Amino acid sequence: MDDRVLGRTGRDVAVIGLGCWQLGADWGRVDDADAMAVLHAAVDSGVTFLDTADVYGDGRSERLIHRFLAERPGEVMVATKCGRRADPHVPAAFTPENLRAWTDRSRANLGVDRLDLVQLHCPPTPVFSSDEVFDALDDLVTAGNLAAYGVSVETCEEALTAIARPNVASVQIILNAFRRKPLERVLPAAREAGVGIIARVPLASGLLSGKYDEHTTFAADDHRSFNRHGESFDVGETFSGVPYEVGVAAARELAEVAAGLGVTTAALALRWIVDQPGVSVVIPGARNAVQARANAAAADLDPLDTDTLATIEHIYDERIRAHVHHRW
Repeated sequence: MDDRVLGRTGRDVAVIGLGCWQLGADWGRVDDADAMAVLHAAVDSGVTFLDTADVYGDGRSERLIHRFLAERPGEVMVATKCGRRADPHVPAAFTPENLRAWTDRSRANLGVDRLDLVQLHCPPTPVFSSDEVFDALDDLVTAGNLAAYGVSVETCEEALTAIARPNVASVQIILNAFRRKPLERVLPAAREAGVGIIARVPLASGLLSGKYDEHTTFAADDHRSFNRHGESFDVGETFSGVPYEVGVAAARELAEVAAGLGVTTAALALRWIVDQPGVSVVIPGARNAVQARANAAAADLDPLDTDTLATIEHIYDERIRAHVHHRW
């Protein structure tokens, strides 16, 4: 798998990584054995970047990765996130003391002295303009608690604010064939500044797998059931903010494009992201080892041709743009 430099971390990572939200919670049950199988299958397939957060299963995802690191030390870079533990989730909660406590908890969960990369976990918008917050993160780097820090954002404007900060190493943002807005300003700005782009929700919560239809149901503890209208967190995190029925119809058209190329819809969707200039790593999740291997294999596909790219853009413009482009 091709490697790319992850922004100001200076570290090379394989272009397809693994998002580990599924291994913690909110996607239906994934038992420990399946979670460990996912981690091993991903790394066996060339993945070298794992993305998790302290709130995924209240630390369960981090602790599972700790187990994996003990079995296979030195093979991967691990990024985690902090800030969603704040209750209430307000700018005033992002104090130096809380940032230290949150990152200390992640160090313990992951079993490491120094975190490879810590990302602010979609904090309230004013946090991105807070010198105090970023000074505190600089202090944690100086103290050796973390090697680098970045941000995870909901909106393009938040991303642009973060990119302008001199020590932000990476920006994690939703980017997929149903969320194209970051292509306009965020990716060019990141390339110019040398900031890494981590593309999350690459399959639009599974819509872009091409496996769902109007009759698909999800478990009660799956965010695709309980957060369809933003009841628990930003609705853009669930199906990329696309109304489910709209997304199913658009994904059906994309599946026809994929079939014409002889690939799966998921592989087409992942290859589309890999082809975008400025993307450092894309982080699809997986609930089992088969999915993990299939996701990694998308990196081996040839770059998409101009006709295919134009068709994907047309599907977005005709079916998706009006629902999401103005919102994030």
